[in-house]
Order: sequence, then C-alpha cells, then structure tokens
Amino acid sequence: MTNNKLLWQDLFPNTKNFEAVFQQLYEPLELPLFHIQNRLISCLKQLCHSKHPSSFMLLNAREEEEYFQLITDTVKTIMPIAQKPIGGRYIVTGMNIHWDNKSQIKDNFTAKDVCTWQAWVEQEQLFGGLYCYKDIINLQPGLVHNINGGILVIGAHTLVSQPLLWLRLKQMILNQRFDWLPANNNQPLSVYIPSMPINLRLIIIGEHKTLTILNNIDPNIFRIALYGEFELNKCINNAQDMKQWCSWVNTLAYNQGFKALNHDAWPELIKQAVRYSGDQFHLPLCPHWLTHRLKEAALYCNKQPINATALLESNRIRFWQESYLCDLIQQEITEGQIMVDTEKKITGQVNGLSVLSFSSHPLIVGQPSRISCVVYFGDGEINDIESKAELSGHLHTKGMMIMQAFLMSVLKLERQLPFSASLVFEQSYDEIDGDSASLAELVVLISALANQPIDQQIAITGSVDQFGRVQSIGHVNEKIECFFKLCQTRGLTGTQGVIIPLTNVRHLCLHDDVIQAVQLGTFSLWPVNNIYQALEILTAMPFDHEILPSLMKYIRERILQIYRYEQKQLPWYLRWLTKLIIKK
Repeated sequence: MTNNKLLWQDLFPNTKNFEAVFQQLYEPLELPLFHIQNRLISCLKQLCHSKHPSSFMLLNAREEEEYFQLITDTVKTIMPIAQKPIGGRYIVTGMNIHWDNKSQIKDNFTAKDVCTWQAWVEQEQLFGGLYCYKDIINLQPGLVHNINGGILVIGAHTLVSQPLLWLRLKQMILNQRFDWLPANNNQPLSVYIPSMPINLRLIIIGEHKTLTILNNIDPNIFRIALYGEFELNKCINNAQDMKQWCSWVNTLAYNQGFKALNHDAWPELIKQAVRYSGDQFHLPLCPHWLTHRLKEAALYCNKQPINATALLESNRIRFWQESYLCDLIQQEITEGQIMVDTEKKITGQVNGLSVLSFSSHPLIVGQPSRISCVVYFGDGEINDIESKAELSGHLHTKGMMIMQAFLMSVLKLERQLPFSASLVFEQSYDEIDGDSASLAELVVLISALANQPIDQQIAITGSVDQFGRVQSIGHVNEKIECFFKLCQTRGLTGTQGVIIPLTNVRHLCLHDDVIQAVQLGTFSLWPVNNIYQALEILTAMPFDHEILPSLMKYIRERILQIYRYEQKQLPWYLRWLTKLIIKK
C-alpha cells in the first residue's frame, strides 16, 4: 500500500508563523476599503468623478446592511463637497405650482446628503408624493430629491421586483430631470407640476444571480454602467497580508462597539474563516459573515475582548443547533436503514462520499454513499443507472463519459470490450450531479472487471480526467467528517480512512476529533495524484506491473478467457481461417 498518509498538522491552517502578528494590537482602519478593495475603490472614484460619462455602477456584492454601510461611508470620503445647496423649492399658490431653483438648505427639495443607501424602497419613498386635500396641495420629497447631486446606493432586488420603478429611475437619471407622475397610471395628475433638474448617480448592489435577472429585464444596463466587485477573500502570502486581514477584522469589531480581539482568538477565528472560505491561504473579507461571528462570540466573553474560548463556544453551540439533519443521516446508517459497509473487502463496491444541499438548511451535509458495479457478458456498454433513470445531472454524466474514455484508452483493446457493466449509487432517490464521484466510479468498475475486492474501511472522493489524473472537488471537509463519524460510531480500528485528491490538501480544516484521531493513528487520510495510487491503496495491488500480480493482468486474463470461449463457438472453418490470419 502506498504510504503517503497526511500528518495531523496538514489538517488545519498553520498559524505559528503569524504568532508575532497576533500579539500586536491593531487600531481600526480609518478608510478600510482603501486597504483591501483596490479595484472597487478605483471604480468608486470613477463614478464619483463629475466628468465621468456613466451615472450607473453595478456592484457584485451581497445585499446586506454591512455592505451598504461600507460603500456609503466610502463614497462620502471620495465625493467632493458641494459649494452650494443643490435643488430648490416648489412654490404653491392656490392650485398653481412653480419651481424655484434658488435653493437654501432649509428647503424640502434641497439635497440633504451626498450619499445614502436603501436596501429596499417603494415608489413613494423613492420618488416622493403629491397629496391634495380640498384646496391644499402638499408635495413630499423622496430619496432622489434628498440625494440630488450625490449618489444613491440601492439593492438590486428592489429593481428586479419592481421593473417599472427601475425604468422610471433609469430614465430620470439619463434625462437629468424629475417628472411628477400620478400614483395611479389610469388617472392624470390633478394639477400641473413642473419638472425639476436632477443630477443623480446610482450604485446597484446585488449578487450574480440578481444582476443577471436585472440584465434580462434591461439588456442595455451592462453597456452603460461601471462594474465593480467586492472581493470575497484575502490571499495570505506573508505577515503583511495577515496584518491587513487582522486590521480589517478589528475594524469591524470596533464598528460593533467591541474591543480589539485577544491574541489567542486569532488562530481559532482563522480556523472558522478557512472553513468558510474553503482554502487555508484565503481568508474571507465578507463583513456580514465576520460581524456575525464576532457578535455571537461576544455573548460568551462578558464584555471582555473576544478570545478563543468565546469563539469556540459560540461555534460549538451553533454547530450543535444546526446538526440535527446530519445526526439523522448517521442514525439511519448505524441502524442499517442506509447500508454502508465499513468492514471486509468486497468486489465491485466502494464507499463514495457525497454532500446534500438544501435551500432550507444552513449546512452542507456529508453522506457516505455505496457505489456498486456488476459486470456481465456484453458489447462493452457501461450503463449508468442514475442517468437512465433520469436521476443524474449533466456534470455527473460528463464524469461518467470521461471515466469510460480513460478505461478504453488504458486497456488498448483491438476489439470491443466483451463485457458490459452497470454502475449505480445504491439507495439514492434524489438527483445526483457533479463529477466528484468519478474517481470512485472508475475504481469500482476496475474492481469488477478485475474481479478483485476493495477495502470497505476506506472511502474515496475525487474527480478524474481522461488521463487518470485526480482533480479537486468541493466540500472535502464535510465528506471526510461524515465517513469519520460513521467509523467512530462503529469503532475506530486504525485501518480506516479517506482518499482525497492531493490538490485538496490546502482546503482541509477538519474538526478537532478528526485531527486527534489522525494524530493517534486511528484514522488516516491519503492524498493521491492519479487513479493508480488510489487503486493500490484500496486493493493492495498495483494497477499494472511486469512481475507482480496486477489488476491489468486479471482484466486481460478475463478478457482472454472470453475471447477463447467465443473462438470455440465458431464453426471449424472459421477457426481455421482465424488461425491462418493470425499466423500471417
């Protein structure tokens, strides 16, 4: 067996090199986005420039309060201060209304701020309203009037849910004129109200899906708007990068009224951050996620600086509250309702690892899956039962086709494979998608062809290409932990473990019980580069070898037996002709 097991130190982010950084006390950043979002700042500066041709900006970010507030505060530091009040007033004389552009700050149609935000807004709140009672006319300003000459930050969900509001707002900004319209389109305005000049710029914040819907409503929007993104992660290459990230976190803490984090809190926060980002070298910048973690931890530190104990306790309680579904799945397996073998060696069966995702559940749930394969005389067709039952997505089908291409290439047969095979995810009743099981499916197919057993104590996950190289997959931590939990329930033996792609090692950030088991040698993780390494671990036999018994030898012998059997079924003159052709 290939002995390339991971060390326990590989299973979580190494923060020892940054201990000196954690000892320092970081003051909050005055202009935080200027330090961590250079591309976004460049885009905001262009929008704030008075001579820039575009009055719109699309910002790919989450529609959360923290994002809106950060963008608004940043714009206020960039926007030049107006030399005089912008706007004016409406003079109402009886039923006559006139516009006066000699504005004073006290006038209700004079701008009150240079930038403001609103995640959700209705027509009346945005555009104001006309109210008439007998002979009394009252004009109320909206957000567009209060921010005249400045920048309005608005949520994309508002615009895609109210397309007419978006079309009116866009037309108003392009024409630089505000026209009063009736609340009911079927009725005209009761009085004539002159238009007023508007000079407004708009930042639309939304995630990719929402911006795509907005583009479908108005295909011209990406042509006339600037585009910016809130970068999700900070790549940590050195101590300076870590200092910037720590300063960013402390800035968010100060904004919530908390003190700077205690030095022992940083390694634990980084573990949780890596778990969120999915990479040991990428730490999240999401202000919503970080602020939420800090608020939760603050509940357990009695108004003292947030420390490791508070972060651990808040994380433990949250995970316990959310893990009922995970426990149900594990319970069904241990009770035998879902059959997963973790003992013996079985031919044509392997423990694959998958994840379940529910829109109504906050966690990605890992689940061991029994993948089986049976081989029988046939014309070389490999049947994917999931696909034929219409229970697989396009990515899963693609993975199956790649797997078949590799097998046909490596066997180098002059004739069609004399076997057919059927592959299936046992006890799977929902749609399966993704190619992260293609490595497991290829392993179980080779096992069935060679008639050699697979060790059921070892689970496997990974994607494979046409050359047999193993590629990264997602949610590697959840997949490892679900199989570990099953083995732990049944009793750790020291020979159990999981095979993962080598390229996924940087994504590891496992729970403490898994790390402890690896440290004690009762559970193992094997990183592999190719299918051959995985097969040797699972079958204790090389894929191909000139001297030693190998899987390829067993497959060739089995194919040869079929060819000989077919040869015997031919009439004597065809057998004689075949031998003659072979001699020539």
